[in-house]
Amino acid sequence: MADTKYIFVTGGVSSSLGKGIIAASLAKLLQARGYRVTIQKLDPYINVDPGTLNPYEHGECYVTDDGAETDLDLGHYERFLNVNTSQANNVTTGRIYQSVIEKERRGEFLGKTVQVVPHITNEIKERIKTLGNTGDYDIVLTEIGGTVGDIESLPYIEAVRQLKWELGDENALVIHLTLVPYLSAAGELKTKPTQHSVKTLMESGIKADILVCRTEHELSDDLREKLALFCNVRKEAVIQSIDASTIYDVPNMMLEEGLDTITLSKLNLSADNEPVLTRWNEFLRRHKNPKAEVRIGLIGKYVELQDSYKSILEAFIHAGAENEVRVKVEPIHSEFISQDVIDTKISKLDGLLVAPGFGERGIEGKIKAVQYAREHKIPFLGICLGMQMAVIEFSRNVAGLKDANSIEMQPNTTTPVISLMEDQKDLKHMGGTMRLGAWDCELVKDSIVSGVYGKNLITERHRHRYEFNDEYRDQLEKAGLKVTGTNPKTGLVEIVEIEDHPWFVGVQYHPEYKSTVANPHPLFVAYVQAAVKYSQSKSTDNVSHN
Repeated sequence: MADTKYIFVTGGVSSSLGKGIIAASLAKLLQARGYRVTIQKLDPYINVDPGTLNPYEHGECYVTDDGAETDLDLGHYERFLNVNTSQANNVTTGRIYQSVIEKERRGEFLGKTVQVVPHITNEIKERIKTLGNTGDYDIVLTEIGGTVGDIESLPYIEAVRQLKWELGDENALVIHLTLVPYLSAAGELKTKPTQHSVKTLMESGIKADILVCRTEHELSDDLREKLALFCNVRKEAVIQSIDASTIYDVPNMMLEEGLDTITLSKLNLSADNEPVLTRWNEFLRRHKNPKAEVRIGLIGKYVELQDSYKSILEAFIHAGAENEVRVKVEPIHSEFISQDVIDTKISKLDGLLVAPGFGERGIEGKIKAVQYAREHKIPFLGICLGMQMAVIEFSRNVAGLKDANSIEMQPNTTTPVISLMEDQKDLKHMGGTMRLGAWDCELVKDSIVSGVYGKNLITERHRHRYEFNDEYRDQLEKAGLKVTGTNPKTGLVEIVEIEDHPWFVGVQYHPEYKSTVANPHPLFVAYVQAAVKYSQSKSTDNVSHN
């Protein structure tokens, strides 16, 4: 018997059904029963990683401690499980083919003709088993990206078929997530798309062990029996996944449906320990019963697609629950910030967050938003590019450096307050060449951030190429922009604050990546507290004026 059990999650009928949330929810339940669990994502696209993908294409790029640029689903995995992921948790077709081609160039295949089977599938199987072979996990869940039947997914499906055969039925199972659509004209749910999807999976030699059916309406007993019969699964293995008000409800919904119980039964594992979800349910209670509301403006240039800032939005949910307030995030496109937008929208907010990003588009709008937050003493948080915009705004409007800019936006600027590290200047490749992953940061005593973190040394995740230019540090600090966090080895500036402002923080790193249900990020928690305080002060002012 294999030491580690493997669960594969495939999708059918349609994309965006929530394979990542189902995988994370099942993993949460198994973890809550005492099993050591991790999740990995296999992505069928040929990019080596999502690092060079536009956020409109693929949502945000999530970064792990070890510097891997990964799929945003890994963010869900970490937020649900409160366990760090790594490079091994995200595999792409690009990385698979790159590895196989490099092996061929080194002559490792001894002159054999390199083919999809067995060379590509062997590489995929090796990557799937990497986490299991560490001995750190009892169960590894593997989410297969895309939809069954996609030409890109075929090598992954074949690798799963082979692994299931090699490991045996008690050591590997397949959960197939599918759609049971509701036809309003007929007034009924239709099972035919699911039947076709399961049939497509069977044509590849894989029998689904468990069906998870995304649906807008309850599945009747008759419908479950029909799906069981036509899809060749047991009735108790037909699991309903109905629309939820929040993704954090899904683990409890899957618990009610018995997804964890049937999974453990099929893997011949004990289900004696009931899941302990005390802390999870306390978070849900606080999230669903807020005592107040604050409105935060999210200033970015990818605001049309929520997934572009997924980790930030989730970090606000965690911090809101911690403070027992509802954080209403209002996306504001930085490219279209005019005086009218400032008067009608921004002026009415309780806080401003200037989001990360790349490129010149929408930059001046971000700078205007920073200026408004600074001048009107609104709680401000700048993340990565947002921190850089805060430095530029302060340089121009307070320190008298009228031409201050970043060399990312204006390569020939005479006042490059944001510049490149020396070892970045001659790089030609874009992918994987930024400052990535976990870096230490030393905090200055009696600063906002030292109070937030409650310690002197922190570690946070990075994803950027441009840095605060130390040549301007003394000049900016004399003008009132305080550097309150630096990397102890390189001296690179990580955090800036403004002296005469109640809560103004810019961070070069991405705190949102480390916020989880069990551990809301302290910076977001403190920022929401500052927004609550500001909101209350506004209410008091309005009462006194009346």
